Amino acid sequence: MNNHYDLAVIGGGNAALCAAITAAELGAKVIILETAPKPYRGGNSRHTRDIRCMHRGPLGPLEGDYSEDEYYEDLLKVTGGKTNEQLARLVIRSSEKALPWMQKHGVHFQPPLSGTLSLTRTNAFFLGGGKSLINAYYRTADKLGIDVLYRAHVKHLQLKGNLIARVDYVYEGQQYQIEPSSVVVASGGFEANLEWLEKAWGPPAENFLIRGTPYNRGVVLEDLLEQGVQSVGDPTQCHAVAIDGRAPKFDGGIVTRLDCVPFSIVVNKEGQRFYDEGEDIWPKRYAIWGRLVAQQPDQVAFAIIDSKSLKMFMPSAFPPTEANTLEELAEKTGLPSEKLIDTIATFNAACGNSDAFHPTELDSVTTTGLTPEKTNWARPISEPPFYCYSLRTGVTFTYLALKIDKNAQCSTATGPVKNLWAAGETMAGSILSQGYLAGLGMMIGTVFGRIAGREAANYANG
Repeated sequence: MNNHYDLAVIGGGNAALCAAITAAELGAKVIILETAPKPYRGGNSRHTRDIRCMHRGPLGPLEGDYSEDEYYEDLLKVTGGKTNEQLARLVIRSSEKALPWMQKHGVHFQPPLSGTLSLTRTNAFFLGGGKSLINAYYRTADKLGIDVLYRAHVKHLQLKGNLIARVDYVYEGQQYQIEPSSVVVASGGFEANLEWLEKAWGPPAENFLIRGTPYNRGVVLEDLLEQGVQSVGDPTQCHAVAIDGRAPKFDGGIVTRLDCVPFSIVVNKEGQRFYDEGEDIWPKRYAIWGRLVAQQPDQVAFAIIDSKSLKMFMPSAFPPTEANTLEELAEKTGLPSEKLIDTIATFNAACGNSDAFHPTELDSVTTTGLTPEKTNWARPISEPPFYCYSLRTGVTFTYLALKIDKNAQCSTATGPVKNLWAAGETMAGSILSQGYLAGLGMMIGTVFGRIAGREAANYANG
């Protein structure tokens, strides 16, 4: 392995690979330092399945149009208007060219999907999922002569003045140092660092599940913040969704997500509803439910449906709890029977005519006189068998991030760090201050990965 590199990329997921590939194609000698072992390479990217693209007319598997302004408005809805417009629009505008670039580098897409996802116009799905995408990029990296070191635990980037002078890492128990000309940090957030999560969230964090990689512990992020590299974002904000309460503590991935909420009522452990389950189509609302569940007693909730709705969402990895009566369902789930039956009876009484029910569109089949109301897909839960899924908060990635400019460059209070760039979840908090839009994280990683790789290569090439 060469001892001098033009660029060291910290991390081994989508953003890291986009940076490494772009830099190598510009003539840079690149090394990727990936903490995970090879079978688990790719960070959270290996758990993804789609990417959101702007397009004017059909593009790859995408149908119709999806304009810059519509994309941006969708982002504003989920972030409550809290985003960096310059960086957000840069991602959106660049997304149209990103998809063909991905195809050129080995990524294949599925034909347009139908069903309950309602994403045929906005999101392109990877054939073979995120792991297939990651494998395609690693094959490209290999052809370009990029060195990859797995199980390389980067501990410290030595900031000296306005330069990163040295990268320290541990490999097979031995400490190493390299002095690359430039560095791209794409090593994710701190979601797998339970101590840091608890510091930010308090005791409720003990009940969170980490549906992403266990290797994103925020080591490099913390190291750079301690040296004065500027940050952005709130440590309590994160991409958190409602996942199956039976999922593993780490690395459950996307299969643990439950899409039943719009057709259910969701109650906490006391049998009480707490939010409008039909607020919007699921891809625009699924990411708020992680935080909603986190605010409930013991950070647990229960989605309840009847037989009418069982096949209206993507099948779950684990079967739901099934019962022929609500009393039996309460007994099996540990919910208070009297309260649960009362909540469902009150909900059913508030439902009106449901002839206009349409599972893939906002149908305005709503409740009347109920708090909280259900504003779409409100049908009585009345036809046995009845089903229940337990819900937990599943954290995918955190939003505390390195602050960057439009060239993905990092700074301290005294100005830019001349040879340091960030991409992917390490900087996504610059755009995602709260909320999440399906497929946006992968596009942020792709766009800023390519920008960071280009800038790092240009710097190294003089």
